[in-house]
Amino acid sequence: MRNYNDNPIVKMTFQYSLEIMEFSEGLRDEKRFSFADQILRSGCSIGANVKEAHGAESKADFIHKIKIALKEAEESEYWLELCDFAKSYPKPGKLLNEIESILKVLNKIISTSKVKTQKSAN
Repeated sequence: MRNYNDNPIVKMTFQYSLEIMEFSEGLRDEKRFSFADQILRSGCSIGANVKEAHGAESKADFIHKIKIALKEAEESEYWLELCDFAKSYPKPGKLLNEIESILKVLNKIISTSKVKTQKSAN
C-alpha cells in the first residue's frame, strides 16, 4: 500500500472513503440499498478523482479532475444530509463535518490552481 500521508487531500479523501464504506455497510444492514449504493459511489469517487488529478497531464487537466472530485463531494454531502434529516435513517455524525472540510480544501485547491495558471499565462 502506498503512503497516503504525503499529501493531505489524498489522505483526507482516502480516510473518508474508508469511513463511507463502513457507513454504507450500516445502511445495507438496514436494507437501505439505494442510499448505500449512492453514498458509496459518490463518497469513494472523491478520493479516486483526487488521486487521478495527481497524475494529470496538464494544469487544466488537474483542475478539471479536482472539480469532478468537488462535484462528487457535493453529492456526497447531499446524501448524508438526507440521512441526517430523515427520522428512520442512520445519522452520519462526523461524516458531515469531514465532507465540509474536504469541500473547503477542494475549493481552495481549485482557486489556488486557477490563480497560478493565470499568473503563468501572463
